Amino acid sequence: MKPRDRVLTALSREQPDRCPMQISFTPEFAARLRADMGLTGRVGHNPHGGGNTYELERALGEDLLLTSVGWANCYYQSKEPYTDEWGIGWKSCEYTTPFGRGFYTEIAGHPLADDNAIAAYRPPDPNRPELYADAAHLIQNYKQDYFIVGVTVTTIFETAWALRGLETMLMDLVVNPDLAKAIFDIPYRYHLTAAKKLVEMGVDAIWVGDDIGAQHAMAISPELWRRIFKPMWAEFFSELRRLNPRLKIIYHSDGVIDPIIPDMIEIGLDVLNPIQPACMDPAALKKQFGDKLCFWGSIDQQHTLPFGQPDDVRREVRTRLGTIGQGGGLIIGPTHHVQLDTPMENFWAMVDTIKA
Repeated sequence: MKPRDRVLTALSREQPDRCPMQISFTPEFAARLRADMGLTGRVGHNPHGGGNTYELERALGEDLLLTSVGWANCYYQSKEPYTDEWGIGWKSCEYTTPFGRGFYTEIAGHPLADDNAIAAYRPPDPNRPELYADAAHLIQNYKQDYFIVGVTVTTIFETAWALRGLETMLMDLVVNPDLAKAIFDIPYRYHLTAAKKLVEMGVDAIWVGDDIGAQHAMAISPELWRRIFKPMWAEFFSELRRLNPRLKIIYHSDGVIDPIIPDMIEIGLDVLNPIQPACMDPAALKKQFGDKLCFWGSIDQQHTLPFGQPDDVRREVRTRLGTIGQGGGLIIGPTHHVQLDTPMENFWAMVDTIKA
């Protein structure tokens, strides 16, 4: 099967020749992987898709290629502090692993922390043609073979709290919900515009979402989510489906979100990502929702992949293929970008077992 056909078969809840695979990597792990594979093409790897050459993904035999527009593209490596186009400040944080040192960026400044800044705030323009150049190139050159996903993650809540500050944003939800909704509307409108443009360009799916789950429970109560966010997502999905009724809609949230999965299905969700096995039981989700929902992810990035042994990784992959992947309905892969702390033998145990 072509990668594209493999994904379409799995998302039809039918069994393809093998489970479709998607893996992304931090730039530090991508550099290690390039060296391990002996790749010598133009260096350029962005886990969110912007400026990515997709050399690694294609060499590994992945089935989906991602192209991203939105605030998530403001995560980038810089050893110096910077302020992104939304006015959000960032700082660099270094970390050490057995395989070298890396760094990530952490939010350090919130332009809407002061109530007085909200009325005058102007977000970036989502209609700039240059934002869609990567997507146009990807669709033109690879859609005939690969399933193309337009990414507009950190769609509402995450961008809003980055603008406002997490603690303040959570307080707003309770004590000043009208103000909270006004701030949510800023990233909502931006990412809806971007998603609609990507659909019009011809992507096969739109991947949206916000991290609203914690390790053992939702970070926002299900009741509050239903009151504030569910109507926004219902409108978002409806707007996209109006442009392409066959579009696949994918929602991402880390952590525990079991209580709202029926709500997401009700408003038109097709695929749930990333299915963290330390937080939710993949086999149980398949049993409960597998006739209505497909899944993406499920390989443990918290424990098994970085800290297990190769046999542990192989065992987990086989378990997923035999449970949540049984009969189709799964795109398998790690629950996050593969990090620098992952042993290369564990990475290849995962890939080789998926492709066996």
